[in-house]
Amino acid sequence: MAIRVLTTRKELPGSGLSRLAEGTDVVSWPGAAKPGPDDLAALAPGSAGLLALGSDPVDAALMAAAGPSLRVIALASMGFDNVDRAAAAERGIVVTHTPGVLAETTADLTFALILAARRRLGAAAASLERGGWDVFRMHDYLGLDVHGATLGLVGYGQIGRAVARRAQGFGMRVVHHDPYAAADDSLSTSVSLETLLAEADVVSLHVPLTAETRHLISRRELAAMKPTATLVSTSRGGVVDEEALLGAVRAGVVHSAGLDVYEREPMGAELSPLVDEPYVVTLPHIGSATDSTRAAMVDLAVDNILDVLAGHPARTPLPGTAAVFHGVDA
Repeated sequence: MAIRVLTTRKELPGSGLSRLAEGTDVVSWPGAAKPGPDDLAALAPGSAGLLALGSDPVDAALMAAAGPSLRVIALASMGFDNVDRAAAAERGIVVTHTPGVLAETTADLTFALILAARRRLGAAAASLERGGWDVFRMHDYLGLDVHGATLGLVGYGQIGRAVARRAQGFGMRVVHHDPYAAADDSLSTSVSLETLLAEADVVSLHVPLTAETRHLISRRELAAMKPTATLVSTSRGGVVDEEALLGAVRAGVVHSAGLDVYEREPMGAELSPLVDEPYVVTLPHIGSATDSTRAAMVDLAVDNILDVLAGHPARTPLPGTAAVFHGVDA
Protein backbone atom coordinates (compact mmCIF):
# COMPACT_ATOMS: atom_id res chain seq x y z
CA MET A 1 0.00 0.00 0.00
CA ALA A 2 1.38 3.40 -1.00
CA ILE A 3 2.40 5.87 1.66
CA ARG A 4 -0.20 8.61 2.09
CA VAL A 5 0.80 12.28 1.81
CA LEU A 6 -1.63 15.15 2.38
CA THR A 7 -1.20 18.43 0.51
CA THR A 8 -3.17 21.52 1.51
CA ARG A 9 -3.66 22.60 -2.13
CA LYS A 10 -4.60 20.51 -5.17
CA GLU A 11 -2.53 22.67 -7.52
CA LEU A 12 0.94 24.11 -6.92
CA PRO A 13 3.51 25.70 -9.27
CA GLY A 14 5.91 23.45 -11.12
CA SER A 15 5.98 19.68 -11.36
CA GLY A 16 6.64 18.89 -7.72
CA LEU A 17 3.18 17.46 -6.99
CA SER A 18 3.37 15.17 -10.00
CA ARG A 19 6.75 13.90 -8.83
CA LEU A 20 5.37 13.34 -5.32
CA ALA A 21 2.46 11.34 -6.75
CA GLU A 22 4.83 8.97 -8.53
CA GLY A 23 5.89 7.35 -5.26
CA THR A 24 3.14 8.17 -2.79
CA ASP A 25 -0.63 8.30 -2.50
CA VAL A 26 -1.26 12.05 -2.65
CA VAL A 27 -4.47 13.32 -1.10
CA SER A 28 -5.21 17.01 -1.60
CA TRP A 29 -7.71 19.48 -0.22
CA PRO A 30 -10.02 19.81 -3.26
CA GLY A 31 -11.43 23.29 -2.64
CA ALA A 32 -10.40 26.54 -4.27
CA ALA A 33 -10.56 28.44 -0.96
CA LYS A 34 -8.07 28.03 1.86
CA PRO A 35 -8.91 24.90 3.90
CA GLY A 36 -9.94 25.31 7.51
CA PRO A 37 -8.57 23.24 10.40
CA ASP A 38 -11.53 20.83 10.30
CA ASP A 39 -11.13 20.36 6.54
CA LEU A 40 -7.52 19.26 6.89
CA ALA A 41 -8.17 17.19 10.01
CA ALA A 42 -10.78 15.17 8.08
CA LEU A 43 -8.21 14.33 5.40
CA ALA A 44 -5.23 13.80 7.71
CA PRO A 45 -5.72 10.32 9.24
CA GLY A 46 -3.04 7.90 8.15
CA SER A 47 -0.87 10.53 6.47
CA ALA A 48 2.89 10.04 6.68
CA GLY A 49 3.66 13.42 5.15
CA LEU A 50 2.06 16.85 5.01
CA LEU A 51 2.89 19.51 2.43
CA ALA A 52 1.56 22.88 3.61
CA LEU A 53 1.88 26.54 2.77
CA GLY A 54 3.19 29.12 5.19
CA SER A 55 -0.32 30.44 5.80
CA ASP A 56 -1.79 27.06 6.78
CA PRO A 57 -1.98 26.54 10.57
CA VAL A 58 -0.37 23.23 11.46
CA ASP A 59 -1.20 22.71 15.12
CA ALA A 60 -1.20 19.86 17.59
CA ALA A 61 -4.80 18.98 16.70
CA LEU A 62 -3.90 18.43 13.05
CA MET A 63 -0.90 16.31 13.99
CA ALA A 64 -3.09 14.26 16.33
CA ALA A 65 -5.65 13.80 13.55
CA ALA A 66 -2.94 12.44 11.27
CA GLY A 67 -1.95 9.96 13.95
CA PRO A 68 1.36 8.26 14.70
CA SER A 69 2.07 7.70 11.00
CA LEU A 70 2.95 11.38 10.46
CA ARG A 71 6.71 11.66 9.94
CA VAL A 72 7.30 14.93 8.11
CA ILE A 73 5.69 18.35 7.73
CA ALA A 74 7.14 20.15 4.73
CA LEU A 75 6.41 23.83 4.31
CA ALA A 76 6.58 25.43 0.88
CA SER A 77 7.67 28.55 2.71
CA MET A 78 10.73 30.02 4.34
CA GLY A 79 8.68 31.23 7.32
CA PHE A 80 7.54 28.66 9.85
CA ASP A 81 5.52 30.51 12.49
CA ASN A 82 2.39 28.64 11.39
CA VAL A 83 3.67 25.34 12.83
CA ASP A 84 3.44 24.22 16.46
CA ARG A 85 7.08 23.23 16.66
CA ALA A 86 6.82 21.98 20.24
CA ALA A 87 4.01 19.59 19.31
CA ALA A 88 6.02 18.34 16.35
CA ALA A 89 9.09 17.80 18.52
CA GLU A 90 7.05 15.81 21.06
CA ARG A 91 6.01 13.45 18.28
CA GLY A 92 9.46 13.29 16.69
CA ILE A 93 8.07 14.79 13.47
CA VAL A 94 10.53 16.43 11.09
CA VAL A 95 9.53 19.97 10.07
CA THR A 96 11.16 21.53 7.02
CA HIS A 97 11.04 24.85 5.18
CA THR A 98 12.50 26.30 1.98
CA PRO A 99 15.51 28.57 2.61
CA GLY A 100 18.00 29.24 -0.16
CA VAL A 101 15.55 29.31 -3.06
CA LEU A 102 13.62 32.53 -2.54
CA ALA A 103 16.15 35.03 -1.16
CA GLU A 104 17.01 36.74 -4.44
CA THR A 105 13.38 36.98 -5.60
CA THR A 106 12.22 38.38 -2.27
CA ALA A 107 15.09 40.87 -2.28
CA ASP A 108 13.91 42.09 -5.69
CA LEU A 109 10.44 42.67 -4.27
CA THR A 110 11.89 44.39 -1.20
CA PHE A 111 13.68 46.88 -3.37
CA ALA A 112 10.55 47.43 -5.44
CA LEU A 113 8.73 48.37 -2.22
CA ILE A 114 11.55 50.69 -1.18
CA LEU A 115 11.35 52.53 -4.48
CA ALA A 116 7.54 52.58 -4.59
CA ALA A 117 7.15 53.88 -1.05
CA ARG A 118 9.97 56.45 -1.12
CA ARG A 119 8.98 57.80 -4.54
CA ARG A 120 5.21 57.53 -3.84
CA LEU A 121 4.65 55.57 -7.03
CA GLY A 122 1.31 54.13 -5.92
CA ALA A 123 -0.20 57.54 -5.24
CA ALA A 124 1.14 58.91 -8.52
CA ALA A 125 -0.25 55.99 -10.52
CA ALA A 126 -3.65 56.30 -8.80
CA SER A 127 -3.78 60.02 -9.62
CA LEU A 128 -3.04 59.29 -13.26
CA GLU A 129 -5.73 56.61 -13.42
CA ARG A 130 -8.43 58.90 -12.05
CA GLY A 131 -7.54 61.73 -14.44
CA GLY A 132 -5.73 63.87 -11.91
CA TRP A 133 -2.71 64.60 -14.12
CA ASP A 134 -4.24 67.63 -15.83
CA VAL A 135 -1.35 70.07 -15.58
CA PHE A 136 2.34 69.91 -14.71
CA ARG A 137 2.95 71.11 -11.16
CA MET A 138 6.38 71.07 -9.54
CA HIS A 139 5.01 70.03 -6.17
CA ASP A 140 2.98 67.02 -7.36
CA TYR A 141 3.98 63.45 -6.45
CA LEU A 142 7.04 64.52 -4.49
CA GLY A 143 8.89 61.66 -2.85
CA LEU A 144 12.27 61.07 -1.27
CA ASP A 145 15.55 59.89 -2.78
CA VAL A 146 16.75 56.31 -2.53
CA HIS A 147 20.23 56.83 -3.99
CA GLY A 148 22.71 57.84 -1.32
CA ALA A 149 20.29 57.05 1.52
CA THR A 150 21.09 54.89 4.55
CA LEU A 151 19.49 51.44 4.53
CA GLY A 152 18.97 49.68 7.84
CA LEU A 153 18.39 45.92 7.69
CA VAL A 154 16.76 44.33 10.72
CA GLY A 155 17.80 40.73 10.19
CA TYR A 156 20.86 39.89 8.13
CA GLY A 157 20.28 36.42 6.78
CA GLN A 158 19.98 35.32 3.17
CA ILE A 159 17.35 37.88 2.17
CA GLY A 160 18.89 40.75 4.12
CA ARG A 161 22.25 40.18 2.48
CA ALA A 162 20.63 39.99 -0.95
CA VAL A 163 18.98 43.37 -0.32
CA ALA A 164 22.34 44.77 0.81
CA ARG A 165 23.90 43.71 -2.48
CA ARG A 166 21.22 45.56 -4.43
CA ALA A 167 21.72 48.66 -2.30
CA GLN A 168 25.30 48.95 -3.53
CA GLY A 169 24.03 49.89 -6.98
CA PHE A 170 22.14 52.81 -5.47
CA GLY A 171 25.15 54.06 -3.56
CA MET A 172 23.43 53.43 -0.25
CA ARG A 173 25.15 53.18 3.09
CA VAL A 174 24.02 49.90 4.66
CA VAL A 175 23.84 48.98 8.33
CA HIS A 176 22.26 45.93 9.93
CA HIS A 177 21.14 44.58 13.27
CA ASP A 178 21.13 40.83 13.82
CA PRO A 179 22.41 39.20 17.03
CA TYR A 180 22.67 35.85 15.24
CA ALA A 181 24.63 37.01 12.20
CA ALA A 182 28.29 37.79 11.70
CA ALA A 183 29.30 41.36 12.41
CA ASP A 184 30.61 43.67 9.69
CA ASP A 185 31.28 42.56 6.13
CA SER A 186 32.01 44.31 2.84
CA LEU A 187 28.33 45.16 2.36
CA SER A 188 27.12 46.31 5.75
CA THR A 189 28.10 47.46 9.22
CA SER A 190 26.63 45.85 12.33
CA VAL A 191 24.97 48.32 14.72
CA SER A 192 22.53 48.24 17.61
CA LEU A 193 18.84 48.38 16.85
CA GLU A 194 18.68 51.81 18.48
CA THR A 195 21.41 53.15 16.22
CA LEU A 196 19.82 51.60 13.15
CA LEU A 197 16.43 53.17 13.84
CA ALA A 198 17.96 56.58 14.48
CA GLU A 199 20.19 56.65 11.39
CA ALA A 200 18.36 54.73 8.66
CA ASP A 201 16.36 56.43 5.93
CA VAL A 202 14.90 53.02 5.06
CA VAL A 203 14.29 50.34 7.68
CA SER A 204 13.74 46.94 6.07
CA LEU A 205 12.63 43.94 8.12
CA HIS A 206 13.98 40.43 7.47
CA VAL A 207 13.37 38.42 10.64
CA PRO A 208 11.16 35.38 11.32
CA LEU A 209 8.07 35.80 13.47
CA THR A 210 8.81 34.47 16.95
CA ALA A 211 7.78 35.39 20.47
CA GLU A 212 10.81 37.72 20.56
CA THR A 213 10.06 39.48 17.25
CA ARG A 214 6.28 39.88 17.52
CA HIS A 215 5.61 43.64 17.36
CA LEU A 216 9.35 44.25 17.25
CA ILE A 217 8.40 47.49 15.50
CA SER A 218 5.77 49.32 17.52
CA ARG A 219 5.16 52.87 18.77
CA ARG A 220 8.47 53.25 20.59
CA GLU A 221 10.54 52.03 17.65
CA LEU A 222 8.60 54.11 15.11
CA ALA A 223 9.11 57.19 17.28
CA ALA A 224 12.84 56.50 17.24
CA MET A 225 12.97 56.64 13.44
CA LYS A 226 13.49 59.74 11.32
CA PRO A 227 10.33 61.58 10.25
CA THR A 228 11.64 61.14 6.69
CA ALA A 229 12.15 57.38 7.11
CA THR A 230 10.41 54.55 5.29
CA LEU A 231 9.55 51.21 6.91
CA VAL A 232 9.51 48.17 4.61
CA SER A 233 8.51 44.63 5.58
CA THR A 234 8.70 41.46 3.54
CA SER A 235 9.18 39.24 6.60
CA ARG A 236 6.04 38.39 8.58
CA GLY A 237 3.10 40.64 9.39
CA GLY A 238 3.21 40.18 13.14
CA VAL A 239 6.67 41.74 13.33
CA VAL A 240 5.00 45.15 12.88
CA ASP A 241 2.31 46.59 15.14
CA GLU A 242 0.00 47.69 12.33
CA GLU A 243 -2.12 49.99 14.49
CA ALA A 244 1.02 51.78 15.63
CA LEU A 245 2.31 52.05 12.06
CA LEU A 246 -0.96 53.49 10.78
CA GLY A 247 -0.92 56.14 13.50
CA ALA A 248 2.74 56.94 12.86
CA VAL A 249 2.25 57.46 9.12
CA ARG A 250 -0.86 59.58 9.60
CA ALA A 251 0.86 61.73 12.22
CA GLY A 252 4.04 62.17 10.17
CA VAL A 253 6.16 60.30 12.71
CA VAL A 254 7.55 58.39 9.72
CA HIS A 255 7.28 59.31 6.05
CA SER A 256 6.00 56.10 4.48
CA ALA A 257 5.84 52.33 4.49
CA GLY A 258 5.91 49.44 2.03
CA LEU A 259 4.29 46.19 3.15
CA ASP A 260 3.99 42.74 1.61
CA VAL A 261 2.93 40.98 4.82
CA TYR A 262 0.21 41.58 7.43
CA GLU A 263 -1.03 40.40 10.78
CA ARG A 264 -4.15 39.01 9.09
CA GLU A 265 -3.61 37.06 5.87
CA PRO A 266 -5.30 36.76 3.47
CA MET A 267 -7.56 39.80 3.84
CA GLY A 268 -10.37 39.12 1.41
CA ALA A 269 -12.83 41.99 1.20
CA GLU A 270 -12.17 43.14 4.77
CA LEU A 271 -9.16 45.31 4.02
CA SER A 272 -6.71 46.69 6.54
CA PRO A 273 -6.89 50.49 6.75
CA LEU A 274 -3.24 50.49 5.69
CA VAL A 275 -4.33 49.51 2.15
CA ASP A 276 -6.01 52.88 1.56
CA GLU A 277 -3.34 55.00 3.23
CA PRO A 278 -1.72 57.24 0.58
CA TYR A 279 1.77 57.03 2.11
CA VAL A 280 1.69 53.23 2.40
CA VAL A 281 2.31 50.82 -0.49
CA THR A 282 0.67 47.44 0.04
CA LEU A 283 1.07 44.14 -1.82
CA PRO A 284 -0.61 40.73 -1.22
CA HIS A 285 2.38 38.70 0.10
CA ILE A 286 4.08 38.21 -3.27
CA GLY A 287 7.72 38.32 -2.19
CA SER A 288 8.51 34.93 -3.72
CA ALA A 289 5.90 35.11 -6.49
CA THR A 290 7.73 34.23 -9.68
CA ASP A 291 7.18 31.06 -11.68
CA SER A 292 10.65 29.68 -11.10
CA THR A 293 10.91 30.54 -7.42
CA ARG A 294 7.53 29.19 -6.39
CA ALA A 295 8.21 26.00 -8.36
CA ALA A 296 11.60 25.67 -6.63
CA MET A 297 9.91 26.04 -3.24
CA VAL A 298 7.48 23.22 -4.01
CA ASP A 299 10.29 21.07 -5.38
CA LEU A 300 12.33 21.50 -2.21
CA ALA A 301 9.31 20.70 -0.03
CA VAL A 302 8.71 17.53 -2.06
CA ASP A 303 12.39 16.57 -1.81
CA ASN A 304 12.20 16.93 1.95
CA ILE A 305 9.13 14.68 2.14
CA LEU A 306 10.60 11.99 -0.08
CA ASP A 307 13.93 12.01 1.75
CA VAL A 308 12.36 11.67 5.20
CA LEU A 309 9.92 8.96 4.06
CA ALA A 310 12.89 7.05 2.63
CA GLY A 311 14.66 7.20 5.99
CA HIS A 312 17.15 9.87 4.96
CA PRO A 313 17.80 13.23 6.66
CA ALA A 314 15.71 16.15 5.45
CA ARG A 315 17.55 18.61 3.27
CA THR A 316 16.34 21.77 5.01
CA PRO A 317 14.93 21.07 8.48
CA LEU A 318 14.00 24.03 10.63
CA PRO A 319 17.01 25.47 12.46
CA GLY A 320 17.72 23.58 15.65
CA THR A 321 15.34 20.70 14.90
CA ALA A 322 15.83 17.05 13.99
CA ALA A 323 16.39 16.14 10.33
CA VAL A 324 15.38 12.48 10.74
CA PHE A 325 12.05 11.07 11.97
CA HIS A 326 12.28 9.80 15.54
CA GLY A 327 8.61 9.20 16.34
CA VAL A 328 6.65 6.02 16.59
CA ASP A 329 5.92 4.75 13.09
CA ALA A 330 2.54 3.15 12.54
